[in-house]
Amino acid sequence: MRESFPTGPLCTRKSLADQFRELGVNHGDTLLLHSSLRSLGWVNGGAEAVVLALLDVLGDTGTLVVPTQSSDNSDPANWQHPPVPEAWKPIIRETMLPYDPRTTPTRLMGVIAETVRTWPSAVRSAHPQTSFSAVGPHAESLMAGHALDCAFGEQSPLAKLERAHARVLLLGVGFESCTPFHLAEYRIPGGMTENSFAIMTDEGRQWMTVRDTALSEERFDELGADFEKERTIVRGKVGGAGSRLFQLGDAVQFAQRWLLLKRPYVP
Repeated sequence: MRESFPTGPLCTRKSLADQFRELGVNHGDTLLLHSSLRSLGWVNGGAEAVVLALLDVLGDTGTLVVPTQSSDNSDPANWQHPPVPEAWKPIIRETMLPYDPRTTPTRLMGVIAETVRTWPSAVRSAHPQTSFSAVGPHAESLMAGHALDCAFGEQSPLAKLERAHARVLLLGVGFESCTPFHLAEYRIPGGMTENSFAIMTDEGRQWMTVRDTALSEERFDELGADFEKERTIVRGKVGGAGSRLFQLGDAVQFAQRWLLLKRPYVP
């Protein structure tokens, strides 16, 4: 049987860098990236080529940030996809590996984010479930101080990225992946929830439960559709990936108003 050719377009480090520049990514930017490698086409060099292309464009004064969440470090009582037998749950809690920013892999973040996490100079934030990782001169300051009871709020990298006038690049993914919308959830009335995870402390491994703002991606796709109708968003193609580039702060401010009106909190 004759083998079929890979699905294109063909992307290289240089072609990607050129298209990032055409889209509007600039030297010196602080950029929060949400991405899908598959959406680009056939990339010569894979995720490494994508990261190198972005770093080429950002230059030695720019900083690249990605979400490196590890949601499987959580209470198995809440697992649904798939659930686990009731008898397993206490054993899982007792033996779950504690979060280690150096080695804990990402979950459901995509291979580009995982590549940034393992980049030689990458810095990762301290939250065991909702960490971010960054490469560049501002990586240390942006990733510092991520509180355990503040997944995406004022003591998370998202708030620092807002103050740093960062921009967001959605590379082949939709607004349901837009973590800055979660920062808006912290700034409007809402409920609270309990999050549990395994961490390392000075006394060794510990299973910890904290109270934090309850979060949901419900209707983020609708929120994003209205956002791009009313605010300045650059749209284009990078390889085969539909892409959007916009100011993080604009997304947060718009989401605050939208969520209050369209998804109000009912105690």
